[in-house]
Amino acid sequence: MGVIRESDMIESIAEALQYISYYHPADFIGAMTSAWEREENPGAKAAMAQILVNSRMCAMGRRPICQDTGAANIHVKVGVQAKTDFSRSLQEICDEGTRQGYQRDTNPLRASVVVDPFGARKNSGDNTPCMLTVEMVAGDTIEVEVAAKGGGSENKSKFTTLNPSGNVADWVVQTVETLGAGWCPPGVLGIGVGGNADKAMALAKQALSEPLDMADLLRRGPSDKTEELRLEIYDRVNALGIGAQGLGGVTTVLDVKIKSFPTHAASLPVGLIPNCAATRHVHFTLDGSGAAEFTPPSMDLYPDILLDAAGAQATRLNLDDLNDSALAALEPGQTLLLSGTLYTGRDAAHKRMVDMLDKGEPLPVDLKGKAIYYVGPVDAVGDEVIGPAGPTTSTRMDKFTDRILGDTGLKVMVGKAERGPVAIEAIAKHKAAYLIAVGGAAYLVSKAIKAAKPVAFQDLGMEAIYELKVEDMPVTVAVDTKGNSIHQSGPAKWRRATAAGS
Repeated sequence: MGVIRESDMIESIAEALQYISYYHPADFIGAMTSAWEREENPGAKAAMAQILVNSRMCAMGRRPICQDTGAANIHVKVGVQAKTDFSRSLQEICDEGTRQGYQRDTNPLRASVVVDPFGARKNSGDNTPCMLTVEMVAGDTIEVEVAAKGGGSENKSKFTTLNPSGNVADWVVQTVETLGAGWCPPGVLGIGVGGNADKAMALAKQALSEPLDMADLLRRGPSDKTEELRLEIYDRVNALGIGAQGLGGVTTVLDVKIKSFPTHAASLPVGLIPNCAATRHVHFTLDGSGAAEFTPPSMDLYPDILLDAAGAQATRLNLDDLNDSALAALEPGQTLLLSGTLYTGRDAAHKRMVDMLDKGEPLPVDLKGKAIYYVGPVDAVGDEVIGPAGPTTSTRMDKFTDRILGDTGLKVMVGKAERGPVAIEAIAKHKAAYLIAVGGAAYLVSKAIKAAKPVAFQDLGMEAIYELKVEDMPVTVAVDTKGNSIHQSGPAKWRRATAAGS
């Protein structure tokens, strides 16, 4: 039995974080491909096509699948007989691995962790600390599960304690129906049942790293109560019709994974954590023989997809000529190709703009008749104009929408997932439009950006306002000038009844 070195642990974590930033797990590629092949809604099918093409591009170019390269989630199982030369705490060691993984010059990953959740929320700059959980287990090795979890799906995590006679499937299905599309479906549901509050959530997170085997389970049928529950939830959630990116469709979840644990006789704790279309995780074992090595998935796993065919049916929209008649002609679900000037702006930029408007100060950019993109891109490398630049969840901007539209004359917003009632009311009031880009296709989207320069609020880092020049950027009309939303009409159209009810 060899000595497991601290340096090997650090190197392995750093390499794992780089690896998962641009390689989807092979089972996820297979599950997404199968979902794409059987999808009946053209809009949802096109969204999944973009996700698969983006995944292949990232694997070949070794650039992040999503601009939200996530918080590092690291679960370590330490064998009680393992011999190490560790001189620092496990948290410090894993943080160093995270730091080195996220600050790689050839593929820098976006730092998203803020050190003070209550106050200034200052970015740590290196994505530390990681989210570390530890188990002491039998054996003489150290097993490590490394995952990168983005904010869009993590923010949809839910917990409840049901009565012992409660129905887990009913609660999960009812909860998923309220999540919207901010978690970037189609993805995976991790469910933890039993234990207590913290145990149930830990089980749900661990379940997300288990192999995807729903296709096999559907073929052979269930062998126990847990598999019966997996199948019921899978069928009922997909029957909701939410579909890829919330556009409506056949597939919302690719798999449902469940882990359970004994619990108090008076309790039935249930944790639910969804994983998005940018599912990223890898497992490795250290036994003292050196750092871990990782094998890339085969490119043969990917289907042949021609995005040009979908693009041929799209309507081109000139962002430098957003006249009222062009906007009024837009319809929910319509595919567009955007060209022209597109500004960026997320939560912090919107808050600062509203603060400036409150003080009567002029804004640093003129948004009249313009479009804004809710994005925080990854840093560019080499000859890139910009790094992966996919959309962020738009509902975080809802409370600013009426003020920004009314006081600036902004006409178009581009983001991810649905808008809430307040934002939809403002969009209809100001005859604006809301469009969505595909979450989980950040590298593909970035290729439509031909120029980028910061124009305001550079102190906000990735949340600064940039002026982008885009060419044929693919988007879908989500809310038209009348306030009609595809995230309402799409799922309603594709919803179906099930034997268990949904």
